Amino acid sequence: MVAARAGRAIAPDVAEWLETAPGVSAPFPNVFDPLNIAATARDVAEMKRWREAEITHGRVSMLAALGFVVGEQLEDFRGFLNFDGNISGVPAIYQFQKVEETRPLFWETLVIVIGLAESYRVSAGWASPKSADFNKLIADYTPGDLGFDPLGLCPTDEAELYELKTKELNNGRLAMISIAGFVAQELVVNREIFEHLLLYLEDDVIADVIDPIEKDLIKGGVDVGLTPLAPIPPAGVSAGL
Repeated sequence: MVAARAGRAIAPDVAEWLETAPGVSAPFPNVFDPLNIAATARDVAEMKRWREAEITHGRVSMLAALGFVVGEQLEDFRGFLNFDGNISGVPAIYQFQKVEETRPLFWETLVIVIGLAESYRVSAGWASPKSADFNKLIADYTPGDLGFDPLGLCPTDEAELYELKTKELNNGRLAMISIAGFVAQELVVNREIFEHLLLYLEDDVIADVIDPIEKDLIKGGVDVGLTPLAPIPPAGVSAGL
């Protein structure tokens, strides 16, 4: 059961819908809602609208997280909107600005593409703005089900479909947290995500593997002939090599 928290009970029909809808998984046997947000939903229709928003933001965040990694790896590949090499060595948070400088119609094209995608989503699941159900989902619409499955991956078995939807929700939730972390990290250190990660992994490898070997050799009277490694300079500072 979905427990009432913060002194406010969740509407029975909302609680019942949440318990049977995809998204409930281990290690939380019940609906995970520590802030008791579900208690503010007036009815199932409003709860479904929130679930639609969660699924949509999760899908966008999964694409964004993938785009961060792919964009930073391909920025030096001339066939990837970068045939003149103007987008190079730039963290993903600044790549849109660099594209805007070199591709004047990029933003206009992007807005049109997003507008078409959102128009399709609205037409598939949302009531007409001229109707009494303005800003509500169509009654028989399942949140997130846009009928878009070009590769035929959607299972027909109900149990498999439930499990797949739960996996999508959980991956989307993780992606929303991840992309927020990506952006914050790059704003702080001004480095690409994996460049920053690998620098610290390299430090750990040196500390855990190379340093002990060098110390053992020195104890045995062997002149290893290695000079200490210079610390990694902060972003934008020359290493003096």
